[in-house]
Amino acid sequence: MATRVLLAEPRGFCAGVEMAIKALTWMVRVFEAPVYCYHEIVHNAAVVEIFERAGVVFVDDITTVPEGGVVMLSAHGSGPEVVSQATSSAAVMVDAVCPLVTKVHHEVKRAAANGFDILYVGHEGHDEALGAIAQAPESVTLVDPDRGLAGFAPADPGKVALLAQTTLGQFEWQGVLDDAQTQYADVRTSRKSDLCYATTNRQRAVEILSQEATLVLVVGSENSSNTQALVRVARNAGITAHRIDGPDDIEPGWLEGHDVIGVSAGASAPDQRVQSVVAQLRADNGVEVVRLTQEDEYFPLPPALRKLIHALQALVEGAYASSQPGRPGPIDEDRDWGATEALEILSS
Repeated sequence: MATRVLLAEPRGFCAGVEMAIKALTWMVRVFEAPVYCYHEIVHNAAVVEIFERAGVVFVDDITTVPEGGVVMLSAHGSGPEVVSQATSSAAVMVDAVCPLVTKVHHEVKRAAANGFDILYVGHEGHDEALGAIAQAPESVTLVDPDRGLAGFAPADPGKVALLAQTTLGQFEWQGVLDDAQTQYADVRTSRKSDLCYATTNRQRAVEILSQEATLVLVVGSENSSNTQALVRVARNAGITAHRIDGPDDIEPGWLEGHDVIGVSAGASAPDQRVQSVVAQLRADNGVEVVRLTQEDEYFPLPPALRKLIHALQALVEGAYASSQPGRPGPIDEDRDWGATEALEILSS
């Protein structure tokens, strides 16, 4: 077994994932099953399984949701037609899109309205990429970072915009950015990077782990883009790296010859899984936390959900002739609990 384990910090849940998991937990607790969710709420098999057991039905086609159903849209962002369909047919619709994804949606719409041909750097078929491209499909060309700009022919080489999926690896984005700036001198990019702060922080933390560890294990599901990016960051540093969903995925042969093992997790991976992996490694000299930075970002629950919970609170207070109408309720204490506690509530 390993002599030492280096545990990356930050790792695991980001602010957008925290918000989405807590929002769907509220939906499950307020409404009778089934509660429908368009796409997986986050890309993690363990999280999805917990919600399925609690009565959530995940769908990839919004038209399959029955008229009058209760619907949440996932953190990855949805196209305008999906939002319109859900709004018109659902009794209750809450959009749990990450605010950082919403920022990219606004950039896509603004660039398209100004006549730009848009290069969107992302992974084909990923939920976030699908939602972003749907904002202005006639103006957007998907650029897979592995294929680059081959085949892109803008109507006006002087009006090209370059935007990105928030969960890309920095190395993926940088390669396309360099090529685009070489080919299109006036290429427009966001004033602030489209890459999510949490994605970037986790990648930098893995780079630090890779300076000492000879093996890195990244906890997260296969369809998690940011998890896969962490694996590639470690491998680009010349380190052996594997993606795992949990301790059961660790193959004993992987650990042979590695005295120092690094552990991190994608932004949608529960920390319970991370701690189980660390326990499985049974490091002789314990676990050392390698901290890059302290994240304190907080995204409030979706506005539609906040209004709903406040309305329910007012109804209950009115029914009981409350002497303090409008006093703070559970929705006002949202900062005091997290996605980990939410999943524990659903699992109990």
